[in-house]
Amino acid sequence: MTMDLFNWTDIGLRVAQLVVDDVTPDVFLSALRAARDDDVTDLLPQVRCPTLVLHGKASPIVSLNSSRQLAAAVPAARFAMYENTHPLVLGEDRAVQAMQAFLDEHTEGPDVPKGTAVILFADIADSTGLTERLGDTAFRDKARELDGCLRALIRETAGTCIEGKLLGDGVLAVFTSARQGIEAALACGSAGSHAGLPLHLGLHAGDVISEEGNVYGGAVNVASRISGLAAPGGVLVSETVRSLARTSAGVRFEDRGEQALRGIGEPVRVWAVAPEEGG
Repeated sequence: MTMDLFNWTDIGLRVAQLVVDDVTPDVFLSALRAARDDDVTDLLPQVRCPTLVLHGKASPIVSLNSSRQLAAAVPAARFAMYENTHPLVLGEDRAVQAMQAFLDEHTEGPDVPKGTAVILFADIADSTGLTERLGDTAFRDKARELDGCLRALIRETAGTCIEGKLLGDGVLAVFTSARQGIEAALACGSAGSHAGLPLHLGLHAGDVISEEGNVYGGAVNVASRISGLAAPGGVLVSETVRSLARTSAGVRFEDRGEQALRGIGEPVRVWAVAPEEGG
């Protein structure tokens, strides 16, 4: 009856039968108690390997919020959802395909866009003051948790996080679409404000140099400088990004005029971004 309730397919039934045949009741009950009682949440920030967190949309066992929290707690984890018909991940072709794609990607190295890219730079506003008020350990813990959340949001919007960049030094990501970059920036801004760590966020588009999973170049520097001009929780974009996204992003752009950026030869026109009213 339980198996009928979960709508398990043939492969699920076969695995269940293997458990019945090969695991004693005591061992099975011990595993259930461990799943219920053991908590390794505090250890998740120590994970350093590439991590994929899969969530079945119709899962009757694990909530979407729990899966998102797990992905946010593991540095640089990727979060993905798939359509499932039963709780057994390995019985779902879509889940297996997602795992295979993830493994192939990390075998070949990160897929960092080459040539022209949309660059997002995010940094915590007043990190020095927050460190003094919260204490160094508490601030780093909150920043690490937020860092994982931002990376999950960036990946959900088809962005590529540049590894090795952590909050405090700034989160750097690249996109192939201005619309996706703006969508990610707004989501990251909301996440930072919700976490009590408001962010400066800036976007620019231009040519980048890709090397060993990192990106360099003048366009990256411009994105960083633009983020420094943004109000806490705010998103600023260059004229280049606005031109690319003005008909597709579903947002409002408010002109902030030409701004002199430190280390940049010519002024750059910047625009504040806000969701469409009622959106």
